[in-house]
Amino acid sequence: MRAVGIILAGGNSSRMKELTTKRAIAAEPIAGSYRSIDFALSNMSNSKVQRVAVLTQYNSRSLNEHMSSSKWWDFGRKQGGLFVFPPVLTQDNSWWYRGTADSIYQNIGWLKESHEPYVVIASGDGVYKLDYNKVLEYHIAKRADITIVCTKCREEDASRFGVIQLGEDGRITDFAEKPMISKADLISAGVYVVRRRLLIELIEKCAEENRWDFVNDILVRYKDLKKLYGYVMDSYWSNISTIESYYKTNMDFLDPDIRDFFFRQEPFIHTKVDDNPPSKYNPGSRVKNSLIAAGCIINGEVENSVLFRKVFVGTNCHIRNSIILNDVYIGDNTTIENCIVESRDTIRAGSYFRGEDGIRVVVEKNERYPI
Repeated sequence: MRAVGIILAGGNSSRMKELTTKRAIAAEPIAGSYRSIDFALSNMSNSKVQRVAVLTQYNSRSLNEHMSSSKWWDFGRKQGGLFVFPPVLTQDNSWWYRGTADSIYQNIGWLKESHEPYVVIASGDGVYKLDYNKVLEYHIAKRADITIVCTKCREEDASRFGVIQLGEDGRITDFAEKPMISKADLISAGVYVVRRRLLIELIEKCAEENRWDFVNDILVRYKDLKKLYGYVMDSYWSNISTIESYYKTNMDFLDPDIRDFFFRQEPFIHTKVDDNPPSKYNPGSRVKNSLIAAGCIINGEVENSVLFRKVFVGTNCHIRNSIILNDVYIGDNTTIENCIVESRDTIRAGSYFRGEDGIRVVVEKNERYPI
């Protein structure tokens, strides 16, 4: 493909509450075995984008460990490769990334050294499948300066995203970032295609004016000066920037059609592989409409839930409408409903957790590992 890729994966959100205490949003577990960033990385690889930079910052240890080898997404090649760029303090710069545009500016040397004429920019917190080649073909056919991938959204959720209005020819006539009230149902999916030289010009202009945000200081600011077009995708897309959206996204994978779309239809989503044994269901266990990852041991009842790798469910336990993250031990006679249980938790026997007014995040600080 005639493009390099940039994945913006340094963000944090207070709306994710305890889930971002020890990991970035892009490292959040999804659908039993994946991380959020796997979807952007796989889309890049499946679209034959061979040279990809991941810009990390907040709580990046877990994310960096996940990307310690690029072979899982087929970036381990002589031409191109996967580049991870955390903020670096130098004699000329003592800042961390002050925004998405600044994160690109601080690594602009990598862009200038590239030879591909176009750049695909993607967020690391989107769950979707997309062939970026189709977006690039649309971009070239429209002779656009910037193409923004769009998707449909419910009106009540529009305030979390950039809201877009398109003309009959697909050109963007209005772009409002996270408006309080909007009647439009078309939102930005956080994926952009732009010519590399134009991106360098716009990023350097932002830096000169002390502007640091890619959406507000480039997309919104230049919407009437540059030719911005919208590419509408019609397949599944979700964003996990809040507890509610994270819970809903994982629960969506209990839908057979969505599981089939991601797990059984090419191109596939790739992730770092752990060598875990198949899950074990002991006598007396009962599992209904749930997604159980490898390495789990089930002794109790699990219903309408997603269990990640190496979860132990004790005898006479009842897990309903919940998400249990990696390596959680749940003691006997425990009930968990409408909850998200943080990874490596130890839930004592006889515990009771239930989300009454929304989703409850359970964090039990019971260390099972020596320091």
